[in-house]
Amino acid sequence: MTERVARASSRHPWRVIAAWIVAVVASVFLIGMFLEDALSADVEITSQTESNRANQLLSEGFRPTRQELERDVTEVVVVRTEAGSIEDPAARERVESLSSELRSAGATNVVTYAEDERLVSQNGDATVVLVGLGFDAEDNVPAAVDVVERLDAEPGYEAAMTGEWTTEVDFNQLSQDDLREGELFFGAPAALVILLLVFGAVVAGLVPLMLAIISIIVALALVALLGQAYDLSVFTINMLTGMGLALGIDYSLFVLSRYREERTQAREKLDAIATAGSTASRAVLFSGMAFVLAMFGLVLVPSTIFRSLAAGAILVGFVSVIAALTLLPAVLGLLGDRINSLRIPYFGRTAEQAGREGRFWGPVVRGVMRRPVVSLMFSAGLLIALTLPVLRLETGTAGRSTMPDRFESKQGYLLLNEEFPGQTTDPVQIAVGGDASSPEAQAGIERLTAELARRPLFSEPTVTTSESGTVTEVSVPIAGDPVGKRAIEAVRDLRGEVIPRAFAGTNTEVLVTGDTAEELDYHDTVDWWRIPVFIFVLGLSFILLTIAFRSIVVPLKAIVLNLLSVGAAYGLLV
Repeated sequence: MTERVARASSRHPWRVIAAWIVAVVASVFLIGMFLEDALSADVEITSQTESNRANQLLSEGFRPTRQELERDVTEVVVVRTEAGSIEDPAARERVESLSSELRSAGATNVVTYAEDERLVSQNGDATVVLVGLGFDAEDNVPAAVDVVERLDAEPGYEAAMTGEWTTEVDFNQLSQDDLREGELFFGAPAALVILLLVFGAVVAGLVPLMLAIISIIVALALVALLGQAYDLSVFTINMLTGMGLALGIDYSLFVLSRYREERTQAREKLDAIATAGSTASRAVLFSGMAFVLAMFGLVLVPSTIFRSLAAGAILVGFVSVIAALTLLPAVLGLLGDRINSLRIPYFGRTAEQAGREGRFWGPVVRGVMRRPVVSLMFSAGLLIALTLPVLRLETGTAGRSTMPDRFESKQGYLLLNEEFPGQTTDPVQIAVGGDASSPEAQAGIERLTAELARRPLFSEPTVTTSESGTVTEVSVPIAGDPVGKRAIEAVRDLRGEVIPRAFAGTNTEVLVTGDTAEELDYHDTVDWWRIPVFIFVLGLSFILLTIAFRSIVVPLKAIVLNLLSVGAAYGLLV
């Protein structure tokens, strides 16, 4: 089948190339129209976790009106004077001016220490301004940040903003920066240099990179369409671009190398393309199928981030295979031996030399085959040794504390923790359900708040009961990064020890939510799904490779090599 596709594409190259040009033009249009709205920095667990149940319970007990949602505080601006008190007349006037500027920038709610004196730091040199950005919060963040940065640039003041939407906007920007600096400014040029050295010709080196870029563009359009129906992470683009470069170049490398090798054997152009199609293209097809099936393993994990990464990888893998099977034979049919044009001095090899055995790898392979047992023990032992540090692997999440210092949310986080230790924009929320107004439940809440007061990581809690009396919310700030290791362990202890002890002997349902609890549920969910995903991926890979090679030993060898190489990579990462 792959041979027939290669022959057909090479005989009608302009038709195939025209179809791909139409696809690329349409993709650029779709990307411009839909991609930005399809992506988000939110990470959600789609299964029924404790934090999800707690959010449902709080929503049932406290049904906010539209006006209340607009007044919801999601950001804080920390303002510090370099001399004097923040309550001096000049500083007070500047804070009030800041409040007006924030409202002009789109804020629907601004609270200063003129309304709440608790918003002044203990030493009196700083204050926090509570900000609600309304329903267009993400769009209003840049204007609000500009207002804060203007104050920060004024002599005598230091100011920064942090919070839910500021962090999300910064994560989006960080993703774009990583994409630009990693894949585009480093990955693609490095790949081009390697391809030029491998093929020794400019045209042959550019073709694989061109196919990779086309695959990325078309796959991005598919992501933009998919994102209209499902929530996708902003990091989908990073995954898609990285995998697109890798797969597009890899698959083109297989087919192009085989074509050049066949031409050195004096095969006619179309016959050489057909032979490459029946051999290298077949390998590409099975490789792509194995990759896509492996990525489907990530779809099993009930997490928007894993499913988003899987979607990006699957789509670009699918497009890369189609491009290698159709577009590349069409390009070869059009160019023929001109694929070797613009030969590079010293590294360049003519088409007649392209298929000869390499001077380095040939002797290496013969040496390994002469001493297979020694070679196996050495290579496997090295990979196992590199894998051992995995036992010390610690996982976590990129929160505000891990972001580069140049971002506004990181600066605000540092200033907030410096001036108001123990305070956060993301408190732990404890939902007490059932008859929350009963004496037993109230006694449990009192024991809970007393226990929280003895734990230094938690600040003073706020207790609010719904009008119906069926739900009580205990909101307690947690110090430091709300998704940091200390905060997560504190909430794990809260769920496992503190709450069961405080509400022992009652029939009250008590659930914990908030950013920290959601992060804890995320970790626990991912940890639980790790083994099923491994079994799914390796099992499907074994079946697919058994069909491809009609062998049991080859798939087992491939799986063992896969585990050794992945383990060594993680070990080096540690």
